[in-house]
This record gives sequence, C-alpha cells and structure tokens, in this order.
Amino acid sequence: MRILITGAGGFVGHHLSAHLSQALPEARLYGATLFPSEQAHSALAGNRRIDLKDADAVLKLLADVQPTSIYHLAAQAFVPRSFEDPWETLENNIRSQLNIILACLELDILPRLLVVSSAEIYGAVAPEQMPMDENTPIRPTNPYSVSKVAQDMLALQYYLSHGFPVMRARPFNHIGPGQDSRFVAPALAMQIARIEEGAGDSVIRVGNLEAKRDFTDVRDIARAYRLIIEKGRPGQAYNVASGVAYSIRSLLDILLGLTDAEIQVRVDRERLRPVDVPEIRGDSSKLRADTGWKPTFTFEDTLKDVLMDCRERCKLAKD
Repeated sequence: MRILITGAGGFVGHHLSAHLSQALPEARLYGATLFPSEQAHSALAGNRRIDLKDADAVLKLLADVQPTSIYHLAAQAFVPRSFEDPWETLENNIRSQLNIILACLELDILPRLLVVSSAEIYGAVAPEQMPMDENTPIRPTNPYSVSKVAQDMLALQYYLSHGFPVMRARPFNHIGPGQDSRFVAPALAMQIARIEEGAGDSVIRVGNLEAKRDFTDVRDIARAYRLIIEKGRPGQAYNVASGVAYSIRSLLDILLGLTDAEIQVRVDRERLRPVDVPEIRGDSSKLRADTGWKPTFTFEDTLKDVLMDCRERCKLAKD
C-alpha cells in the first residue's frame, strides 16, 4: 500500500500522517508539500517539496510514487486571503487538483483519491434548513468557496467521465493543536497565551462573536478521511461534521475559563469578514452510515489542547 498525502506539511496533513502511520503501519507514506520538509511528520517515507501547479513536477511525482491512494489536502484555505487575491486561491486550488487527476490518467493509474472540498460551498443557509446535508444547494460566498466548488465538481466530473474512483470530503470547521494562528480558535488562544506570558496589554481583540460554527477536532477529521478512502463510495460527497454549532463567543468563554489571567475583550473591525454566514451546522449521517465514523473528542477537550499548544509555542518563541 502506497499512500500520497498532498499538503503533508500543513495542519491537517501532519495529523493525517500521524494517524495513518498508527492505523496502517504496513503502508508506505509519501508527502508532497510547499512547506519545508522538516514540518512534515516523521512517518513519511518521503516528503517532496513541490509546487502542484507545475504539471511536469506532478507527473514525475506520481510516476515515482505510483500511489494506490491519494489524500489531496493541499490548498490555500484562509478565507480572508482569498478576498485579497482571488486568483491566487482559484489557481492554486483548482490547477493543483487537475494536474493530479491528469497525471494519473496519463500514467494509466487509478488510485482511490480523496478530494477535500469544504462546507464553505453551501454558503448562507436559513436556520430552518439546518443541519446541511450533501443535497443542500451550493451558494458560495467567497473566492475560497468558489475554488472548492470547482474542486468538488471536477472530482465528480472525472468520476462520471473516466470512472476515476474519487470521493469528496466536505469538512466543516476543524480545530486542534498545531493550527495556524490566523484561524479563530488558535487566534484567540494565542492572544491568551501571550497575555499569560506578560507580552502586551491584557486585551483580546475579536471579530464577530455571534457567528456559529460546527467544529470538529482535526484528529477526528483525519480518521474520517481514512475511513472515506477505505469505505467510501466513489463519486460520492461526504460531510464531515459534529452536527453541533458553537458560537465564537462560547468558544472564547471556554478558553477564558481555562486561564487565571485578567483579560478584557474588544471588537476589532479589521477582523470582521466582508460576508460572514451567521450559522453553519452539518449533517454527517451519510458518512456515519457508510463508514461508521463519529467524533471522539469533546469541544472542551479540543480547546484545552489548542490552548496548551499555543502556550508551548509562546514559550518557544520567547526562548
């Protein structure tokens, strides 16, 4: 069994590599990433630094690895950045996936391929339409979600046109240790950790605290991805979600309850998005039925791990 993980040096890629090395000890794991190789998990047999927009480089990579399965995680995933440079996000996310599929077809290999789409493709949904399932209409509200719609539909198209065994994951918000501090949970936790270390004033700057999101621990996400590759039906899309929506305010309250520091909360208009969907909550019953997956981490335990990770990062930066 030869497994290729694109985006292996990223947040989810690192956790997925760790999970696969434990769940499938007989497998040989390979990574492809733009991140420095030392950031990838040590379980990887090889980790090639590569720009997936380069079709020739992708072809060579796949010819060398000859994967039996591919987890395509690599993407520009930060929504605010997609507004700043829409084409960067569109080109990066769409071209990279297309290069992988075309290289497989040219090499006459058909590995089981997991394409990671996003719940962002559903956009703004009325409260009475919650939770969102895989048949919820697609209404993207930002350039990132447009890129994910294209990835999702490209995957379906090549399943229909070429019989490519592609499965589509539509993960809702995921959090956990190691996440980039641009994202909401570590952004708030990192501010708390810095205040605890005495760096700066005792104020947390926040965006929209009323938005509600369906959060799943990244370690549960990694397990879901493996189960989709192993048990998922080609051509199908699978929501990966807890089914529970937490407000950013409740997330912040839990984090504040984990510190003894005296902290004030202040709204920062620069942290507000041009379009912010009030609530996102997913229905993962299809994934559960087909694979037996269910979340194992509680929201509170995940946030404890996020804060501990941010504290460790702050101490390392201070040293």
